[in-house]
Amino acid sequence: MPRTDSTAAGRLAGCYVISLRPVTAHAALRRAAAVHGARLLALSPWKLVGRDDAITRAMLEEALSATRVIATSPAAVRAANALSPLRAYAGATWLAVGAGTALALRRAGIEQAASPARMDSEGLLALPALQHVSGMAIGVLTAPGGRDRIVPILQARGAHVIRADVYARVPVAPSARTVATLRASRVPLWLALSSGEALERTLAALPEDVAVRLRDARVVAASERLAALARARGFRDVVGAGDARPRSLMDAAAAAA
Repeated sequence: MPRTDSTAAGRLAGCYVISLRPVTAHAALRRAAAVHGARLLALSPWKLVGRDDAITRAMLEEALSATRVIATSPAAVRAANALSPLRAYAGATWLAVGAGTALALRRAGIEQAASPARMDSEGLLALPALQHVSGMAIGVLTAPGGRDRIVPILQARGAHVIRADVYARVPVAPSARTVATLRASRVPLWLALSSGEALERTLAALPEDVAVRLRDARVVAASERLAALARARGFRDVVGAGDARPRSLMDAAAAAA
């Protein structure tokens, strides 16, 4: 993973970094961009809303009673913990998609959670704890959409998967201010890509001329899968970051710049 150093500082000066993270979730990427001299444009395709209804609570209770429990994002941890304090289930084997999710679990009272070096669905599914799971109950704390590879692959391995959709991604219209800025801007653009669904929704929601402008951006992608998706959607200059952490994305962009 590229590391921030004095030679990389300022390499993105004069650039805009476009963030597709949820509403109110841009602060960490904004700070990471600022380290390299870039400004951030927030272009959220959705906001995250925790669920609180009888069905969600029932599915969460069942998922938390499983032998192994997977948390797919920090948002999933926070939403689940708001419904049922997770520290009461510390005896289960916990798995997290990445370091940020593992940190959210520790803050919720789960001290031990395995997470992969490759912080995506493929990395999670390669963990030893998920290799021989035939007949095993596995809870998954998640949201509709997003990491939809996890459940079918675990089911194909013979696991009984209990999925608890503890929050939802609620679509929001592109910010009119950000759309106007993109339309008028002639400065270099970087698109920080950590979600394929976010990219698809954003391209579909933007006016055509602004979508064309967005495709002029250089892309820093959190995985090879996302890099391939960006190329397939018309982005010509794509670099990889290795994982979705803001620092990793911005260090990779600075190194490429």
